[in-house]
Amino acid sequence: MRWYLVAALLTLLTSSQGILTTLSQSHGKYKYDYATVPFLAEVFKLVVSSFFLWKECQASSSAPRMTTDWKSVRLFPIPSIIYLVHNNVQFATLTYVDPSTYQIMGNLKIVTTGILFRFFLRRKLSTLQWMAIVLLTVGTTTSQVKGCGEASCDSLFSAPIQGYMFGLLSACLSALAGVYTEYLMKKNNDTLYWQNVQLY
Repeated sequence: MRWYLVAALLTLLTSSQGILTTLSQSHGKYKYDYATVPFLAEVFKLVVSSFFLWKECQASSSAPRMTTDWKSVRLFPIPSIIYLVHNNVQFATLTYVDPSTYQIMGNLKIVTTGILFRFFLRRKLSTLQWMAIVLLTVGTTTSQVKGCGEASCDSLFSAPIQGYMFGLLSACLSALAGVYTEYLMKKNNDTLYWQNVQLY
């Protein structure tokens, strides 16, 4: 039951992100420095992860596994920087597209993640999974083609091209950071909270 609640909460938070970000705009512009939002979110996650790491250290008779050598620690800033850029690109995307288009383009993360899993982590994808990736790509693309019945046909798509470029960049960055993070976290047996502290 707990996993259903977590899945429902994740769905709610993910789907509301675009709507809330768009509502925070005034005349299509942000009246605040939007780079501070991802920064504060990462600080919050760092504090929470540090707290849980401290609790784990207190509760366990033996210290949890925490690799501190430079060879291991130096790898974590790479996905952190990718996530930093990705989080800021999301704000830029929402200045060009509406929340529904943003959510639809968000599905491209699945496509780019599947491709990166196949080529970088050498995960074999089944024929059904490849078919799903192709269908998702086609569905996302065709959903953005504008009909010319009642509107002018100056552009083939329903949003400016900059929005689609930012959306595609966001999908690629999200997939790259996610795949790289999974590679790092499966590479060692450190406690999850310590890995999160390094990442944040």
